[in-house]
Amino acid sequence: MAVAQDTAAKLVRQIFDLQRAVRCVAAVKLRGEDTGVALQGVLRFVGEGEARATTLAERLGVSAPVLSRHVCELEEQGYVVRRPDPLDGRAQLIALSASGAAKLRSIEDQRAATLLGFLQDWSEQDVEETTKTLQKLAESLRTSARATTAGSINTTEIV
Repeated sequence: MAVAQDTAAKLVRQIFDLQRAVRCVAAVKLRGEDTGVALQGVLRFVGEGEARATTLAERLGVSAPVLSRHVCELEEQGYVVRRPDPLDGRAQLIALSASGAAKLRSIEDQRAATLLGFLQDWSEQDVEETTKTLQKLAESLRTSARATTAGSINTTEIV
């Protein structure tokens, strides 16, 4: 069940259009916030569980210095804490503080409320189907990325 090149190209365009739309909506809602989109992304990933900075940088697709700047800023705001990694004293683990967890909940609640306002003409089924499709796409991309990193597939085949 192969996908045609033209169909894949249309999907790529739709993904980029979706990214732009999400950024535009986020930019409007971020005025006056102490955390921008990048910091919110870091906060979300840290909120999934305590992790080393290298792991977070890899998951976010950013360099270690970029992540370090974001973590420093979030730490100054009191949203994240660091502690030595008990398995490697040279490394640190990063986790949400109590105020960071509250901030993340607030951000996610605000985003859901904003999106709800834009989905007035959608049914519950529309949202569920879209969610399922986006989850499937994300998992396919993650699986392909892991395989590429491991060297098990030809990277020229990835869109």
